[in-house]
Amino acid sequence: MNFLQITSLLIVLAGAFGAINYLFLKLPSAIGILVVALFASFGLLAVDMVAPQFGIAEAARHMIIGIDFSDALLEGMLGLLLFAGALHVKLADLRAQWLPIALMATVGVGLSTAIIGVGFSWITGMPLMVALVFGALISPTDPVAVLGVLREANLRKSLETKIAGESLFNDGVAYVVFLVLTGIAFAGGGHGSHDNELEGAAILFVQEAFGGAVLGLVLGWLTFRVMRLIDDYSLEVLLTLGLAFGGYELAVALHVSAPIMAVCAGLLIGDIGAKHGMSVETREYVDAFWKLIDEILNAVLFLLIGFEVFAVAFDMQFLMAGVMAIALALVARLAAVAVPVLILNPFREFSRGVIPIMTWGGLKGGISVALALSLPDGDWKPLILTATYVVVIFSIIVQGLTIAPLAKKVGREPELM
Repeated sequence: MNFLQITSLLIVLAGAFGAINYLFLKLPSAIGILVVALFASFGLLAVDMVAPQFGIAEAARHMIIGIDFSDALLEGMLGLLLFAGALHVKLADLRAQWLPIALMATVGVGLSTAIIGVGFSWITGMPLMVALVFGALISPTDPVAVLGVLREANLRKSLETKIAGESLFNDGVAYVVFLVLTGIAFAGGGHGSHDNELEGAAILFVQEAFGGAVLGLVLGWLTFRVMRLIDDYSLEVLLTLGLAFGGYELAVALHVSAPIMAVCAGLLIGDIGAKHGMSVETREYVDAFWKLIDEILNAVLFLLIGFEVFAVAFDMQFLMAGVMAIALALVARLAAVAVPVLILNPFREFSRGVIPIMTWGGLKGGISVALALSLPDGDWKPLILTATYVVVIFSIIVQGLTIAPLAKKVGREPELM
């Protein structure tokens, strides 16, 4: 199948599964599409077990592997999703919460990576550096699927900003940490001193993280300056789309963090650009366009996550390691949230329920699956991929469907900074 045929099939299936969810399951849209895709996948596997002569599951597996989920997300969809998410986060709200967000997206990611890495190494016997790679790829959160549900729970703006802002930035930071650790863990031959490896890792981290931020701000500012000279909503929507697509690919070519570039560019256009570079009509069209892009891409993304079951090795030991990794990921997420909150607690007030809500609401998503698929082939890759998939499916379905009741129970109170 060519690119157009695959894209058409994914759009048709996303629409069909979305309709099934809307009519029968009535779950939140993205989660519902994932659940229907999982049912369809397991149905095909069951048919293949009963009638293996048809080779249905093998044909489906061949098609899914041919799509290359990792490239589709990391080289295409991720930039648009992060740009769309950042577009609707206001800088004023972010400034008010910048310190907890910064600590959770940096110290929190480091803690989470270390806890999961050490624990997974102990559980599986995996070399520590390889286990730390697993810790890095499972640490980024993806609360896009439940942000709408959280808003329905009438959360304070400060808590909503923490969840959205921390997710946007820890995606970028965790991706850089993953690249650094992967370079160390899978470096061929093991030549060079440990000090040289650490120095190279530090340089790569600075280049990726700060380079991505600078590129995003520069491109966002240039686009904003052009938009100020134009009053044509269709052209201005096209400029934002060009910024998201072109900026992401430029960041990849320059070897700086494309996710951080997308977040910084989206924040600038969504706040300064919307206030000073767009008419009211343009602002409405830009918001509506990117909201629609966000929803369509999330539908396709969660559909693909459901179908990635064909890439998973159904080994009982791998599945048990995945179940234990769920508990490990939750403990690591608790530390990633609680430690920054406890550090800042003497200096600022936090609203009731911030730790349990942000811990349980720190969903894992498509980026973790994509990073696991992008690992070099080796003895440990099937285990890492299976454990990642188990954690992601549990996170999206179980945590995603229960975070709103938890938020309503422990998170309602007057606004606090």
